Amino acid sequence: MVSQLTDAFARKFYYLRLSITDVCNFRCNYCLPDGYKPNASKRFLTLDEIKRIGRGFAELGTEKVRLTGGEPSLRRDFVDIIAAIRENQAIKTLAVTTNGYRMARDVQSWKDAGLTSVNVSVDSLDAHQFHAITGQDKFRQVMEGIDAGFEAGFSKIKVNTVLMRDVNDRSLNTFLAWIKPRPIQLRFIELMETGEGTDLFRKHHVSGQVIRQQLIEKGWQQRIRARSDGPAQVFSHPDYQGEIGLIMPYEKDFCQSCNRLRVSAVGNLHLCLFGEQGISLRDLLTDDSQLEQLKLRIQGNLQTKKQMHFLHQGNSGITQNLSFIGG
Repeated sequence: MVSQLTDAFARKFYYLRLSITDVCNFRCNYCLPDGYKPNASKRFLTLDEIKRIGRGFAELGTEKVRLTGGEPSLRRDFVDIIAAIRENQAIKTLAVTTNGYRMARDVQSWKDAGLTSVNVSVDSLDAHQFHAITGQDKFRQVMEGIDAGFEAGFSKIKVNTVLMRDVNDRSLNTFLAWIKPRPIQLRFIELMETGEGTDLFRKHHVSGQVIRQQLIEKGWQQRIRARSDGPAQVFSHPDYQGEIGLIMPYEKDFCQSCNRLRVSAVGNLHLCLFGEQGISLRDLLTDDSQLEQLKLRIQGNLQTKKQMHFLHQGNSGITQNLSFIGG
């Protein structure tokens, strides 16, 4: 299916990142260092609303949906949400970004419901450092979850690692040894400046170019990007089963290949992860008869998408912490 989602700069959008909750049980120091603060007035999208979003985007040519949070597996109806999105035949890839703490128990049921891809957040392969970063002593549990993912039938698992100076920026060889015998795509994500994280950013930001240069010197080669792939520059090496991905939002022309939109856990369409407050879709999610209106609102607002983000100017928009990014 040809994408019906094209912006004023001729970029086509095949990829939706759909947040289904803001709640997370980890306290990562770059994201929610004080833990999640409940908000009684916030109503997350219902299963029926999620079904209508999935159908609307599928009919507009979306090929890939990523379920994000917070921690999406905290929702009791998570398996039902997976099944609901997979009802749309146009959606070929259904992924989740998770902290991995429930994978060992539940990943088989996710696969059976139709999940096709898993991203797990692991910022360190040292159990003590993992605990210090996440606020949770769950390293072994997360590693067991990744093993369970392979046992459930996932041929490749992606691992997200936020790249931080003096934390893990000198651990490339450790990560490479880990992925050499395993089909893991390890993705280094540059630490981004958010509304609440300026001090952390100044202390720990390091460019992914540092890792890229090391990879090139070690004989790694960049892979061609498919149209529904995320923003990672992916590198492979003939001696390794695993791959390395680099997500570098501060690099020149990062926005030129943008192919993804986002809907928040309360039903707001975000044309950029960083740039604006969002466009409400929720009033068009109450009944199946509103589908055409929903599609028109998505298409119409896409024409207002800006050519690039403004992270270089320190403007992260609504993004107060990295829980909004969602992997």
